[in-house]
Amino acid sequence: MARRRITVRDVAEIMEHWQAGRSIRAIARSLGADRDTIRRYVRAASDQGYRPGPEGGPPQGWKDWVAQTFPGLTERGRQMPTWIELGGFREDIIAGLKETNAKTVWQRLRDNKGLTCSYNSFLRYLRWQIPGAGKPVRITVRREDPPPGEEAQIDFGLFGLWQDPLTDQRYRLWAFAMVLSHSRHIFACAVRRMDQANWLESHVAGFQFWGGVPARLMPDNLGSGVVKADLYDPKFNRGYEELAHHYGCLIDPARAGKPRDKPRVERVIPYIRASFWKGRTFSSLEEINQALREWCLKVAGMRIHGTTRQRPLETFLAVERLALKPLPRDPFEIATWYRAKMGDDCHVYAASGGYSVPYQYRGKLLDVRVTSTLAQCFLDHELIKTHPRVGKGKRSTDWNDYPPEKGAFFSRTPGWCRAKAAKMGDGVSEAVEALLADHLLHHLRQVHGILRLGEKYGERRLNAACHRALDFGDPAYRTIKSILEKGLDQEMAIATEVPVSAGAFLRGPQELFAAITEERKEVF
Repeated sequence: MARRRITVRDVAEIMEHWQAGRSIRAIARSLGADRDTIRRYVRAASDQGYRPGPEGGPPQGWKDWVAQTFPGLTERGRQMPTWIELGGFREDIIAGLKETNAKTVWQRLRDNKGLTCSYNSFLRYLRWQIPGAGKPVRITVRREDPPPGEEAQIDFGLFGLWQDPLTDQRYRLWAFAMVLSHSRHIFACAVRRMDQANWLESHVAGFQFWGGVPARLMPDNLGSGVVKADLYDPKFNRGYEELAHHYGCLIDPARAGKPRDKPRVERVIPYIRASFWKGRTFSSLEEINQALREWCLKVAGMRIHGTTRQRPLETFLAVERLALKPLPRDPFEIATWYRAKMGDDCHVYAASGGYSVPYQYRGKLLDVRVTSTLAQCFLDHELIKTHPRVGKGKRSTDWNDYPPEKGAFFSRTPGWCRAKAAKMGDGVSEAVEALLADHLLHHLRQVHGILRLGEKYGERRLNAACHRALDFGDPAYRTIKSILEKGLDQEMAIATEVPVSAGAFLRGPQELFAAITEERKEVF
């Protein structure tokens, strides 16, 4: 006869009969248990002070008492010597879990007290014998598929290494994947960097690939799209907000660290790597994306999906395509937003370029919107400066953004100086033109100094001083300043006398030749 396994439930039933006042013989006859086995459990209960009668049992009930007193018994009746061993360390385990984690408690018991069981057995003991101490049991809740056109789940991941045949360099490629939750139809593309611009361009390409827009986007918490992950109030990049507003869809990101929130796209990246990427070579990034689009249609789109048991492309064409929102008439302008602080040089730096901002905003945090042609600076949604976009390492500077005393030299160009001098008089204009014609950059500071003399002495005196300096052939700043300081511009010009020699004839050639003719007539 096979030996019967005694479970927790069996022992609890034995103890309930004993507490009711029945004899060991009667219990053995009713339950079919061995009398020696019954005596062993009854003896353990008696040693702990329990007696037959309505109030003689443990307050927590016989089932919990059996589980705590005889940890080798389980609900399924398995004999577990490991649990019997761990039962001797129960108090040590409970005390250790108050100070540290399960892994450390297990390691210390092995090192210091001779525990021999494995860590997995230790965790199972915690889960069943010490409530709340073991790892929680993972339960999967299947969600119903959303209606057609309702949701698209988005994920990204490392695609693989690609060697460019033109440059012979190896690059890391990233895969962007977007899956319609109802039909499971996939759009995927490869990019060099998953930055803001590529993130937005990938969305636009996906909408064009489908010919429509889903009502809700469920992305992962990538920093290019989600600035702050929060279950109730997530913060999005402003470029991503502009995209959602332009296409009329809602952004509903998955919770941070919860991949099961987007299960329909979670396994797509490994699937693309295995089915499309491995073992193939390409000559350019454009060729990769072209082949990837064909793969989405002919391979991924025509496979029998493991969950729906339908072909995604056929379901998309028959049902979901008609449920998508139509694409807007105007194309979406890709704009990248940056958060930048204005520095002491009156510039903010974004997208590898620098842009000047009025000095009154020094030290402020600004939002910089960069497109392919423009860079716009905002403070609290108010536009304060616009520049044409510059290349990497370049700066766009408006010298009027600096304080007047700081940017005056750079804003007063040679053209500005010529125009200013022309308004102050012909003498000033001639002096300025003479200096700039000699050496434009070397004499520019002298020209600025001459024009500032007009603020102190007036335009009329400056014009007269420039005339006098030109007469002497030295229209330098120091010369003009000395003339004004000594008041020489107010003196009348010195008249220059022309000395006449005794034999000079000053009445013209006709009278001269006529006089010579008369003299010859007199001689002859």
